[in-house]
Amino acid sequence: MTGRPEADSLPIALTPAWPERAAWGTAPSLRAWQTAAMRQYFEDSPRDFLAVATPGAGKTTFALSVAAELLGRRIVDRITVVAPTEHLKLQWSEAAARAGIPIDPTYSAGKGKTSQDFVGIAVTYAGVAVNPLAMRIRTERFKTLVILDEVHHAGDALSWGEGVREAFEPAARRLALTGTPFRSDINPIPFVTYAPGNDGVPRSVADYTYGYAHALADHVVRPVLFMAYSGEMTWRTRAGDEIAARLGEPLTKDLTAQALRTALDPSGSWIPSVLAAADSRLTEVRRHVPDAGGLVIASDQDNARAYAKILRQITGEPATVVLSDEKASSKKITEFTDSDRRWMVAVRMVSEGVDVPRLAVGVYATRTSTPLFFAQAVGRFVRARTRGETASVFLPSVPSLLGFASEMEVERDHVLRRKITDEGDIFAAENDLLAEANAGEGASDELDMSFEALGSEARFDRVLFDGGEFGHAGEVHVGSEEEMDFLGIPGLLEPGQMRELLQQRQSDRAKKQKAAPKPEADTVTEVTTHEQLAILRRELNGLVAAWHHRTQQPHGITHAALRKECGGPAAAVATAEQLHARINRIREWATRKSS
Repeated sequence: MTGRPEADSLPIALTPAWPERAAWGTAPSLRAWQTAAMRQYFEDSPRDFLAVATPGAGKTTFALSVAAELLGRRIVDRITVVAPTEHLKLQWSEAAARAGIPIDPTYSAGKGKTSQDFVGIAVTYAGVAVNPLAMRIRTERFKTLVILDEVHHAGDALSWGEGVREAFEPAARRLALTGTPFRSDINPIPFVTYAPGNDGVPRSVADYTYGYAHALADHVVRPVLFMAYSGEMTWRTRAGDEIAARLGEPLTKDLTAQALRTALDPSGSWIPSVLAAADSRLTEVRRHVPDAGGLVIASDQDNARAYAKILRQITGEPATVVLSDEKASSKKITEFTDSDRRWMVAVRMVSEGVDVPRLAVGVYATRTSTPLFFAQAVGRFVRARTRGETASVFLPSVPSLLGFASEMEVERDHVLRRKITDEGDIFAAENDLLAEANAGEGASDELDMSFEALGSEARFDRVLFDGGEFGHAGEVHVGSEEEMDFLGIPGLLEPGQMRELLQQRQSDRAKKQKAAPKPEADTVTEVTTHEQLAILRRELNGLVAAWHHRTQQPHGITHAALRKECGGPAAAVATAEQLHARINRIREWATRKSS
């Protein structure tokens, strides 16, 4: 086979991830984490290896480098890649071809054969489950390396896990990859090691982990600017009752789900306002990154098509619509990747693994509210190309989503039969909240025939960045000068510069508001509960950010420790009393550390 590197030609030079050893943008060799993971792999020579690396960090490059080395040493002579989707099979085959490893993405257990020109095949988890015995026979015939991409999908269905285990039990080597292994279910992932935690609950054990916080510090991924929007929602129930609620306020699970559905309804005003704001942000980013693109992740195909029409009205140009059941979907993604078009709209298929490096602005317009899906969706925007690029993601002010956004640095494992009420689990309160949010997702789906969105309006709520919150007192009208303070932030800024700019703009706006003429006494109104909570959340997150820069402790760990000591749910839905308690506690920590 031509083009495949020999064992002694594996590139192991430390590169941009360690700036003191190699300047940013030098030779296209392995990143520091990939080099370290490869050294560990070949020192230990394990049959099974689980690498957990944040989306955008370069798992594919790592896996193919391992594959090339194993082939060169003749430890294996065939490669099988298992991926979640058909599009990812194609993406793997293209990447492998560039590495000199020809892989057949059209292989199926039905035909059972492939050209001798191929060294490997690419299949889906669903395809393996259809005929695991045929895959097992092939695996037994050769010394096979099996690459299990986004291996957490092998736990999606019991049949998938059983099929993967049966098909690849005879494999010479198995390399499992995932960006987000955190789940809580009863389906163990095949070929993954589990060990009991402090609470006795089994958790997955990774052989090598490279989390978002590390990748961000190494400039391997982009920092993310989250733009949260709330607003008033009105809808009608089957009983004929009209309900009005503010998106983002503490509500029951059903009301939260219905308010979110109303916001995402294309016939209302919320989604067009947010899409227009996101396009304004994209315009600003394109001043510095001319080919920057945007992605809207929709709940269903009807909404996806409707959002594309709205974007055409806003931008004057068509948006690329990608639907999973279309044969041309992979081609559409490739064409969008290679173009400079502004927007792509999709339902689910670009939420995981799809590599479109120029995506810089996203709109999270889906009702799916699991931490796994959120992390994978945000992962589409964090792949770094040039130092200073920042991703911008627009999302509804829903407590669960705001919690995910503020705690991206928290690393979780795959947990089997988690006991949500365990007193010793610092994430118990948060996971209870997430369970309620996800239960609400299902509850809202049951109302499809009994729900009618009547109207919605958007309000700019806040910006979340680096674990801190920034904004102005109360909610801000869309299109206002206050909103533009944040939409107009330059498209190329270092994280430190971004943080300073956000603080400066918030401070300048506060000074203007303070200097403005005070209203007459009879028109003065009290601060609303919503405004009071927003102010306290910003103060708390500002203190947590300061604690991070002082101790290097991830924001999510600090928030979790505060919740453990002071009690209560995540900050996004905590009461004023609970927020005050956490503010006082972290100030106590700072005082003790200073003394």
